[in-house]
Amino acid sequence: MPVQSPSSSPSSGAAVNPALVPRRPMPVGQIPVIGLGTFGSDHVTPQEAAESVLGAASAGYRHFDCAAVYANEKNIGHSFRQIMSGGVSRADLWINSKVWNNCHAPQAVIDSCKRSLDDLQLDYADLYFVHWPFPNFHPPGCGVDARSPDARPYIHANFMKTWESMEKLLGDGLVRNIGTSNMTIPKLELLLRDASVKPACNEMELHPHLQQQALFDYVVNHGMLPIGFCPLGSPGRPERDRTPADTVDMEDPVVIAIAKAHALHPSAICLKWAIQRGQIPIPLSTNPRHYTANLRAATDDPLTPEEMAAIAKIDRNCRLVKGQVFLWRGAKGWEDLWDLDGVIAQ
Repeated sequence: MPVQSPSSSPSSGAAVNPALVPRRPMPVGQIPVIGLGTFGSDHVTPQEAAESVLGAASAGYRHFDCAAVYANEKNIGHSFRQIMSGGVSRADLWINSKVWNNCHAPQAVIDSCKRSLDDLQLDYADLYFVHWPFPNFHPPGCGVDARSPDARPYIHANFMKTWESMEKLLGDGLVRNIGTSNMTIPKLELLLRDASVKPACNEMELHPHLQQQALFDYVVNHGMLPIGFCPLGSPGRPERDRTPADTVDMEDPVVIAIAKAHALHPSAICLKWAIQRGQIPIPLSTNPRHYTANLRAATDDPLTPEEMAAIAKIDRNCRLVKGQVFLWRGAKGWEDLWDLDGVIAQ
């Protein structure tokens, strides 16, 4: 494509032909098997995120994962406009966005979506998520101990009102597919029981050290596509999401050994594993060399069945985004967000 970015340079490596990146069927359209994340983890500026989108499109990306709370959609919208002006059709792009926790009221969902579309300079989103199942808010850049006095546990009747607005967005043509994010099996069971339109996807933390096999299988077996954030173990995540017990996927001896066998960086192995397993990874990078290499991981040199089996054995149940800032008064700890005992905490 003719679009160029200051971030694009010969040092970033040859671009990937977008036609070589596989796609997977959705209720409407086909989603590329890898996307560019745009959450800057409180250290990437909105303009840097926008430049990475522009550069990634030049590198061959067609899938971009956005959200209102990332506070960069207006900047990224200018990049999308330039990408399409440079010759990429809207139909070739796949663009996600998400409604944030303080906009769960029925009309607020509609208004938030319209605002995102306006900021992103789009007529529709390919996929629109409810970002978290809680209407709990935290200020940007806050610490791990931040708590909102208005925070609440999951209340299904309230969530259904939010979901009905998501269904309305779908019916009105403002979005092509709707999905959930950061859900659990007990919450999904209630939603699938009561929804007129089931979610097409569930976005969830997925990497070799947090494989979430039970939730992954539930999502797949109920006709939803898993989309995985933190696919590389999120080395750039905010300080509030770091604890001493966290492990590092790309330093795992199994991942390192497979990377050496393929003469690749461990990040490529994490992404190949994700794609071959059946999830859609959405790694963030603002480095042209890195995001081009990430995209190339989707197109060649697959892992062997033996390598896939070896990575399946290194799950450490290490959740990196624990969500402490969303806890409500009376919650025992971050585990209450994730229904670890199969019961929705109240």
